[in-house]
Amino acid sequence: MADGTRSLRGGSPASSPLLGGRGRAAAAAGSSSPGHGFRRVTLTKPTFCHYCTDFIWGLAGYQCEVCNFMSHEKCLKNVKIPCSCIAPSLVRVPVAHCFGPPGHYKRKFCTVCRKSLESPAFRCEVCELHVHTDCILFACSDCRQCHQDGHQDHDTYHHHWREGNLSSSARCEVCKKTCSSSEVLSGMRCEWCGILAHSACYIIVTPECTFGRLRNMILPPTCVQLFSRNFSKLHCFRISENLQTESDEDDDVDGSTQGSAKDVQISTDSSKQTLKIFDGNDAVKRNQFRLISVPRIAKNEEVVEAALRTYYINDDQQEYELQTFTQQTLLSDDVINRNSAAEDSNLGSVFRESIPEAWIIRAKPKDEEVIRIYPAWLKVGMAYVSLRVNKDSTTQTVIKEVLPLLGRQTECLQNFKLVEVLMGSKQVQRMVLDNQELILKRLKDIRKTSVRQMNQTRFYIVENSKSIVRVSLFVGGLPPQLSLEEYTNILKEELAIKSNVVSVSHVYQAQGAVVLEISCFSEAERIYMLVKDTAVNDKPLNAVVIPEVTASKIPQNCCPLLVFVNPKSGGLKGRDLLYSFRKLLNPHQVFELTNGGPLPGFHTFSKIPSFRVLVCGGDGTVGWVLGALEEIRHKLVCSEPSVAILPLGTGNDLGRVLRWGAGYSGEDPYSILVSVDEADDVLMDRWTILLDAEEPAEGAENGIAEPEPPKIVQMNNYCGLGIDAELSLDFHHAREEEPGKFNSRFHNKGVYVKVGLQKISHTRNLHKDIKLQVDQHEVELPSIEGLIFINIPSWGSGADLWGSESDNRFEKPRIDDGLLEVVGVTGVVHMGQVQGGFRSGIRIAQGSYFRVTLLKPIPVQVDGEPWIQAPGQIIISAAGPKVHMLKKSKQKQKKTGSVREMRADSMSVSEGGR
Repeated sequence: MADGTRSLRGGSPASSPLLGGRGRAAAAAGSSSPGHGFRRVTLTKPTFCHYCTDFIWGLAGYQCEVCNFMSHEKCLKNVKIPCSCIAPSLVRVPVAHCFGPPGHYKRKFCTVCRKSLESPAFRCEVCELHVHTDCILFACSDCRQCHQDGHQDHDTYHHHWREGNLSSSARCEVCKKTCSSSEVLSGMRCEWCGILAHSACYIIVTPECTFGRLRNMILPPTCVQLFSRNFSKLHCFRISENLQTESDEDDDVDGSTQGSAKDVQISTDSSKQTLKIFDGNDAVKRNQFRLISVPRIAKNEEVVEAALRTYYINDDQQEYELQTFTQQTLLSDDVINRNSAAEDSNLGSVFRESIPEAWIIRAKPKDEEVIRIYPAWLKVGMAYVSLRVNKDSTTQTVIKEVLPLLGRQTECLQNFKLVEVLMGSKQVQRMVLDNQELILKRLKDIRKTSVRQMNQTRFYIVENSKSIVRVSLFVGGLPPQLSLEEYTNILKEELAIKSNVVSVSHVYQAQGAVVLEISCFSEAERIYMLVKDTAVNDKPLNAVVIPEVTASKIPQNCCPLLVFVNPKSGGLKGRDLLYSFRKLLNPHQVFELTNGGPLPGFHTFSKIPSFRVLVCGGDGTVGWVLGALEEIRHKLVCSEPSVAILPLGTGNDLGRVLRWGAGYSGEDPYSILVSVDEADDVLMDRWTILLDAEEPAEGAENGIAEPEPPKIVQMNNYCGLGIDAELSLDFHHAREEEPGKFNSRFHNKGVYVKVGLQKISHTRNLHKDIKLQVDQHEVELPSIEGLIFINIPSWGSGADLWGSESDNRFEKPRIDDGLLEVVGVTGVVHMGQVQGGFRSGIRIAQGSYFRVTLLKPIPVQVDGEPWIQAPGQIIISAAGPKVHMLKKSKQKQKKTGSVREMRADSMSVSEGGR
């Protein structure tokens, strides 16, 4: 909305026609505000001005009868925020919102009606839009444009302003004063760079946006392309499917249940009557109505004006009429307020006891009218052109008349087409009009279907071009280690893919995944929906829509951040971080690990020459991502990206070592991203563990037993045998039995303590059950119950198992020295003493190659993942190149105000405005 406000502010919004008689009231008050219809009202409770946010003293104020904007009389002439009724006409590039499930949002205000969100409401997962359930249909499609979709192509990005719902510490970039309010919807914020300003100040900020402090971390929208015509926004941004189901269930109550709850309160007066108002045939079929309360002696024009107002329509009420709602409504011509009865309608009331309580808004037929034609991405230097059409005007004649106005009179008509665009809040729908389509008839049909939809409909003149449709679909869950031909055969058999429009562009054999390139929208949608219900070898498949990143368009100094979030870690904090990072960055660079794992993210970034990774999760999640990176690094242009950690797990030992803390406790996500940007690059060893069991496996062919095949796992932190792994295994079993209870670190550590107390009297002579060889030398083990190999100086939630005492026998441990430290513990009591910092472990050895011989089944755990290992050999060795990690810098940020200043350090204010 705000971008359009900047581009179309050349006088037209301020002079837009006001609704009915309200225009006179507003004019009398001297208002030049865009689209508002202000009327003097008597205040019955404390009220604040939406423009200056100050208290309105006295008993009188001015309120817009459409969007509820409240103002001092002195502030009316300065109001620049457009009314909700004309907001759709100010949208620069229509982009649908991505609504999650309804929820309760404290201290937030609805963008449409400007009232507090006291009941369940919707919020966009990509921008800061909040709306009531019954206002969602009237929210304009002004979401952030996060990718190019073939309909727009902009090289320069302007600020994307969103009004209100700012933090209490928000300060204006222009005047440096507080610009937030907890009482009203006030203040402006750019949703890309985060710059803040008053509604009176933001108009003098330079329009170009450079993405602020995080500019080097944001994946620029100009380099991301996604053909998403048949996919919902939830699919495009890989947001959980269950959100869509919940929000769709509320569509049927948008205009009825929720609307009635708000408006019934004003109908208690016996002198007033509450009426159901439908805005067209579609609303009647869906039973979606709005309620209005009018005096029982109201005249026709007053009722029509109130009906238009409740649907946020600012047209002249003389152009509309009300039709009674009966069983034959859709075919009936029983309409009140006809032109022939104008004299009677002006004299008497339309409401009598025989009049029904439900009505439909109808537009009066016109012989001609003026429409706006938008030039899409044609570089013509104007927002739109106005054109008068009559009953004989067709699509072809409109194109013929518009081209000269755009300076394209010499070009052939056949090179252009007229596109009708419905800018719904949830979906932007496009339809190419036939050359012989009668425009006036088309407008009549739209208004008959829904008057509200007419207010959200535009016509674009578009140049014909042979656009190549290319949808990339990641399909995972396939059997690993197959050939391209075998994967193609499986897809043909299970999904019935059409080889003429579908091809396999990438194969990831080790992970059992492929990337499909599809040149047909309908085929892409069919495959996507079918994959969700398909399983191969009893393993369900998964599909993810993948954007295409053009690396050549990424600025030279830009190093985008690839974010992985495990929503199952840290209770509900993972979900909250997903939401926050989608707002602060480009949603296309934020991936949910429960939706296809880390591979879709690495594939998306495979052509980017330089990028970093942020993993939000526990140590197990970090190991998962690092393992996937090791497997796919040979297919990445940036084969060694640096990895930062936001610890969400229970132990978070690797996060502690790299200074990211013991666990996330609600820090500002913006500050976290700044810390990642300032972090230092360090190297860390990774280790390969080969598990070669000698015990034969059961059920081999011909009844002959064969040994289990060797198993390879990767280690980042530590590997434990004996009592340490046994406690982890008991904890793992407890979590599998009741996973819902393990949603906090405090509870998890409590379970660990409980399990440990149960093992306190347990004795295991581990040194008699295993043999250890370090760098080809046999090592005699002391009497111990647990043997632990540590790569980092943190074990069991921050304990220093190796200890800080100097020892001439060993080198000082480092995470990049190519050595592992071997430590023993004598039991649960010893482990507890280490946890409390009273003792350290028994130092046994230090080396780079280890062979452990198991003489009997023994519990083993690697980075918190436990199991029972059969007798055999365990070989631990270095795993190829060291991995690049990001260590949080020791430098502290500046104090108060630094974050706000960094958000807008690149933003300048035009000198003329100052």
